[in-house]
Amino acid sequence: MASKLLDKIIVDPEIMGGKPVIKGTRIPIYILIHMVRDGLAFNEIIEEYPRLSVKDIQAALDYALHSISDEEWNLD
Repeated sequence: MASKLLDKIIVDPEIMGGKPVIKGTRIPIYILIHMVRDGLAFNEIIEEYPRLSVKDIQAALDYALHSISDEEWNLD
């Protein structure tokens, strides 16, 4: 499941200076992490960014978890 969610994330030097974003948007992952940290519910985040889905937000959280985890994930 995590690898499918991570397919929603791209890192492209031409988009937002290479920061990870939700594919098809210019919405950086760090913005979504901040919103979750600040206590916003997924539906509130989607109200702010209507192009997003619950799966997009879950993908952002999975990306953050993967970034700080020392677990190996099979992303193939």
